[in-house]
Amino acid sequence: MKKFDTRTMTTIALLIAMTVFLARFCSISAWNIRIGFSFLPVAVAAILFGMKGACTVAALSDIIGTILFPVGPYFPGFTLTAFLTGIVYAIFLHKKQTPLRILGCVAVNQLFLSLFLNSFWISIWYSSPYLPLLATRSVQTFVVGIAQFLTLGVVSKVLSVHKKQVMG
Repeated sequence: MKKFDTRTMTTIALLIAMTVFLARFCSISAWNIRIGFSFLPVAVAAILFGMKGACTVAALSDIIGTILFPVGPYFPGFTLTAFLTGIVYAIFLHKKQTPLRILGCVAVNQLFLSLFLNSFWISIWYSSPYLPLLATRSVQTFVVGIAQFLTLGVVSKVLSVHKKQVMG
């Protein structure tokens, strides 16, 4: 994010609002599983603004969503995971979006952050055994991973066409 102007701040604010809306109202949630498209605004922020934009959207949307629409008490571990998700999206998607980079991004996010780290936070939060959580959440990881890969492929193509139209 080279410049922090009004347009950038407005876009980031809209992406935060979209993330909160998609996470709280347009996703399927059970106590240890959430399937939805709240990852999309974070990915868009990563593509457009890089690491600072993606991390800002991811972390602030987690905090704001928890304050406005609490599912339980605030747990900072999930905010840390959201922040790390922004980093991963930016590393893989900011400069270039190829199918291999999208696959790497989805694999790191789904396997390490969602499956292993979020399962760890859930096991702490609910005092549940960690390994059984991994088993139940592995199905979610697989399903969401496929959906993320396909959706990010389409979104990255749309954004690249939009950038070309705006720039040229």
